[in-house]
Amino acid sequence: MYENTFLIVTQTVAMYGFIVGGKFFSCFNGKEYVILICINQMKGWMYMGALAEQSRNDYTEDDYYSLPKDVRAELVDGQFYDMASPSRRHQEILNAINNEIYNYLKSKKGPCKVYPAPFAVKLFDDKKNIVEPDISVICDPDKLTDKGCSGAPDWIIEIISPSNAGHDYVRKLNLYMDAGVREYWIIDPDRQKTIVYWLNEVQFKTEVYTFEDRIKVSIYDDFWIDFGELEI
Repeated sequence: MYENTFLIVTQTVAMYGFIVGGKFFSCFNGKEYVILICINQMKGWMYMGALAEQSRNDYTEDDYYSLPKDVRAELVDGQFYDMASPSRRHQEILNAINNEIYNYLKSKKGPCKVYPAPFAVKLFDDKKNIVEPDISVICDPDKLTDKGCSGAPDWIIEIISPSNAGHDYVRKLNLYMDAGVREYWIIDPDRQKTIVYWLNEVQFKTEVYTFEDRIKVSIYDDFWIDFGELEI
């Protein structure tokens, strides 16, 4: 599957099927990518999730677009962060909210477009930050490219899981603020909460809502999302 590769096994557990955990270095387009290896011999499957070495922060968008097609990762400040496969509930929430946004934007016949993940967003010109928000709303057609979006979306929504909560609550919040995202929603299915951040230049505000609330989308004058009606 990969050329010029070798495996360094750091831990082996043997009992009826076994798990091999270690680092897998792939000389892919001249770069090394760290791969988390998990092999279950009993079921005959192999899972490979891409992670960057934590000590490296010099990856660029060229490395991002050179990743194997079956690997999903985000590039933040020159470092790769693995993207776990979303749960069924995650996808149900994404579909419900994306449909609400799509129908609203279609009725307005304006320039804004909504894109669910996977959708690459290059936030800056430094070539060291490419993320894949769960939902991106872009109102400037000039930011849209064949590869995704170049520049800050107007509105971003992330649906968190326990494994990536810190990534969305801290790392990406700061990143989106710096990039100029106007509105950022974090949806927490486990707590059944939605945290809304208004990231305008004049005043930073935040509000916490439940899955029973009707939430106003601040970048539009007449758009609310009623979570109580979404059946999620």
